[in-house]
Amino acid sequence: MNRASLTKYAWLSIVAALFTITLKTVAFVVTGSVGLLSDALESLVNLVAAIVTLLMLVIAARPADELHNYGHTKAEYFSSLIEGILIFVASIGIILSAIGRILEPRPLERVPLGLLVSVIASLVNLIVAQVLMRVGKRYNAISLEADAHHLMTDVYTSIGVIVAVGAVALSGWHLLDPIIAIVVALNISRTAISLLRRSVYGLMDTALGAEEQQAVLAIFEKYRAQGVQFHALRTRQAAGRRFISFHILVPGRWSTHRSHHLAERVEAEIRNSLAGATVFTHLEPVDDPLSYQDIEIDR
Repeated sequence: MNRASLTKYAWLSIVAALFTITLKTVAFVVTGSVGLLSDALESLVNLVAAIVTLLMLVIAARPADELHNYGHTKAEYFSSLIEGILIFVASIGIILSAIGRILEPRPLERVPLGLLVSVIASLVNLIVAQVLMRVGKRYNAISLEADAHHLMTDVYTSIGVIVAVGAVALSGWHLLDPIIAIVVALNISRTAISLLRRSVYGLMDTALGAEEQQAVLAIFEKYRAQGVQFHALRTRQAAGRRFISFHILVPGRWSTHRSHHLAERVEAEIRNSLAGATVFTHLEPVDDPLSYQDIEIDR
């Protein structure tokens, strides 16, 4: 799928955020629950995050140019970074709101209506989150995955709040409302930390995962029986793009034509094995000592 076509999923997230903000605000107004208020505030953060995701996907879809020879796909990491920060800020806001309600408890009103509205909003978020997660994983779009995680934290928050508000209505223990809100806020902060870590790793050109690197090494093994060796394997990932470089050491008696065709076959196999892979190779004679002096990144 063309990266530009992924923007329609960001628009889906924006529409869902507008819809759930409206519903959750209604739920807060009719009940007066601080839990439902924090839930509505998190949906407002979802809207901002969805807009950021849309903007970053538009930038990421731009083709390579003179200033960005490797494309713009890293823009998606900025989206997930901002999402992580927003989730973390939302969790702090929920905690502060809950502390205020602990200090000044208030009875809840029209709880059944408020819970019904909140349940509908949560179902919308759940459906949209699953769609974004599936598409994000399929096309390695970290911005959509981050948005999906963000929506799922909203779902978890809503579940906690719904349970708390229902328990308050049944038990009359008003402190339960803000206590559950704090517990949910601490839980979603874990998601924020995970997103921040993944975004930083991407911006720092972290190598591909062990499973993907093993797939490359398995391809190398197929050619070693021909007297071919490989070294200086380096990898990095930029959202939907993978960059892989290595040296191919061939017998000195091989012709340039034969060596080049082998390199083309190896590169093609890697591209077929790893979607979105860009492969760079460097041919060297296996029996020349100079071939082993440039293994490190700083020769």
